Amino acid sequence: MNHAPAAAATAATTPLIRAEVAGLPRYDPGADPDEVAALSGARRVIKLSNNESPFGVSPAAAEAAGRSLADGLSRYPDPTGRRLAEAVGRSLDVPAGRVVLGNGSENILQLLCQAVLDPGDLVVTQAPGFSLHETFPRVMGARVEKVPVTAGFGFDADAWRAALAAGPKLVFLANPCNPTGAVLDAGQLEVVVAATPRSALLVLDEAYGEFARTDPGYPDGLEALRGLDRPWIVLRTFSKAYGLAGIRVGYGIASDTALIQALDRVRTPYHVNRPAQEAAIAALGDHRHLAETVRRTGLEIARVTGRLRAAGLGVVPSSTNFLFIDTGRRSAGVARELHRAGVIVKAWQEPGYENYIRASLSTPGDNDVFVRCLTEICAKGKP
Repeated sequence: MNHAPAAAATAATTPLIRAEVAGLPRYDPGADPDEVAALSGARRVIKLSNNESPFGVSPAAAEAAGRSLADGLSRYPDPTGRRLAEAVGRSLDVPAGRVVLGNGSENILQLLCQAVLDPGDLVVTQAPGFSLHETFPRVMGARVEKVPVTAGFGFDADAWRAALAAGPKLVFLANPCNPTGAVLDAGQLEVVVAATPRSALLVLDEAYGEFARTDPGYPDGLEALRGLDRPWIVLRTFSKAYGLAGIRVGYGIASDTALIQALDRVRTPYHVNRPAQEAAIAALGDHRHLAETVRRTGLEIARVTGRLRAAGLGVVPSSTNFLFIDTGRRSAGVARELHRAGVIVKAWQEPGYENYIRASLSTPGDNDVFVRCLTEICAKGKP
């Protein structure tokens, strides 16, 4: 086979790519289940890398998505997502005109960066943190400063005040934090809000908020920001607690309609598909299914945390559906050993946290397999 044309095309294409893009890491979704199955020989791969719900979707949501597939595949979806925006607005007591929809909430993160950032602008976010809070700003040529947690994974108020005093244009704050699962309480959230310049857009990412609302110390970000005369947006998703990761739908509630209109100008016109819109409306109304998912998840978080700590592993207290676990050695090697056992986790590669894995929880049986495999690997020494 002659590879010369492809090599020549690569040589010609490379100079066209923006320097900001060429230097970006690719998003790591975790190992491919088919490859892990082939490597391990496991009849069933246990996938704990993407914080998906193991408890399924609301039956009402599945039925709504099915009807939409049967009736509307040949037609474009409503580009405004009016019915879903209205349903979200009613559930949160906000006007539908201040609701924006996205193909997952990370799509809204991308739209915000496209609409707001100029090259050289400063963005402040947290460390360890969700990689796209850094990647999307860098695509736009912005600078990113990451505020680290304390040695005990606590909130460093002085570090946040210092970073915010530098005058960022955009602030990304996840509460709960991905990947640690920790939450900021009302006082800590107020520190960030008060220190953020009024000229900056404050983005509060609550992708895992449904799980955290059982924590008495967890503040409702929308209520904390609702009355403030400054730019803000709260992001939430149907991918996690609602179990709709496969059809991708998230939403944001903004301080004003001007921000929504700006996002509408940069998004694609039909960015949330019809089954996603219909399923999300139904899921939003099925309070019983959501409550049961959150309850079962909380039981497993507590149980698995206890077992891992009893085995001598460090686990950050989590108010989400995942755990951040100190393996005591390079996590990439631990992850490879888990792959051989048919278990997929995410080895964290952010500087300073390379010994940690993030593992979302599954059913009790799957979780027992994970705990057994991880503790055996860590007990036998360096992989």
